[in-house]
Amino acid sequence: MLKIAQLSSAHPRYDTRIFIKMCSSLAAHGYDVSLVVADGLGDELKAGVSIVDAGVKPGGRLSRMTKTVRRVYEKALELNADVYHLHDPELIPIGLKLKKRGKIVIMDSHEDLPKQIMGKSYLKPFIRSFISKVFEVYEKIVCGKFDAIVAATPHIRDKFLIINSNTIDVCNFPVLNEFMSIEPSKHKANECAYIGSFDIARGINEIVEAMEYTDSIRLNLGGQFKDSKLEKDVKNKPSWSLVNELGFLNRDQIVEVFQRSRVGLVTLHALPNYIDALPVKLFEYMSAGLPVIASKIPLWQEIVEDANCGLCVDPLSPKEIGEAIMYFMENPEEAVQMGINGRKAIEEKYNWDIEEQKLLNLYSKLSSSNK
Repeated sequence: MLKIAQLSSAHPRYDTRIFIKMCSSLAAHGYDVSLVVADGLGDELKAGVSIVDAGVKPGGRLSRMTKTVRRVYEKALELNADVYHLHDPELIPIGLKLKKRGKIVIMDSHEDLPKQIMGKSYLKPFIRSFISKVFEVYEKIVCGKFDAIVAATPHIRDKFLIINSNTIDVCNFPVLNEFMSIEPSKHKANECAYIGSFDIARGINEIVEAMEYTDSIRLNLGGQFKDSKLEKDVKNKPSWSLVNELGFLNRDQIVEVFQRSRVGLVTLHALPNYIDALPVKLFEYMSAGLPVIASKIPLWQEIVEDANCGLCVDPLSPKEIGEAIMYFMENPEEAVQMGINGRKAIEEKYNWDIEEQKLLNLYSKLSSSNK
């Protein structure tokens, strides 16, 4: 059986995609799995996965891309694994080094990075375009050298198939049993939920302002601000008084929030890197039996409308978001039915059991080629 090392220089050790889904699934199927992270919290064994701390807490972006990456590589060498599965773009250079050592290397592309760069509003348009193009060329040069590419969406898969024929998609769909204990009900509190990072592109301004267009509905806000100035600005809005600020939530706490909320919000701005994305929270809301309010992004509209599990709105319109929230509050029976519809879609199509099998098939294939 293959000895596997999954590497991350940026993600938390209990990251949903990396640890809860991929590492735990592989360990449950008999693989020897280690996860190298860089958070300064020490080593541990959890769910059959050996978590190895590179001993460096991420600082600024430059520090992470140099010192942290170097320490992750050192730990990777110590493990002497058969397969290295990389989860951050800055790890691509060490992936090439591991290939030269005869190791099997998988690159996991969580996002379409050239498109993500184009969405960085703090960069001037010319600089955005230049960096995006450089990285696009870099991907084409190096990613064909890896043994496999794992993509988080079909769109990213199709992009990499041109570069590397051994490319598969493994989507971030929910683990089936995580939210199934939540019963869709019209007797919940008059609360809606947004769980995730708080930044401008993810619509935090519009979500909070939308509460002005509701009838004293509370917003359960789980997550953290990325920018202190934005945090100050948002908290100065009059509608902040209608927010339940919950901070960072672990998985059990997310379940508790879903149990008391009537509807889930995923109203990210229609930026280049979101247009083809499959937002994790959309599917987690559906799995929890919550009707969803999602951005009018064609791919998201197709999912929501096909499942008849929510409403799609202009993410730049607080009024439209607020009116959608009120629609569900004033039509509880329809809200419950849409929640049931969403859960049915998860059970039939959008779940980790299906994605897990893709991952296991890839590792089985790599195992055979390693003999």
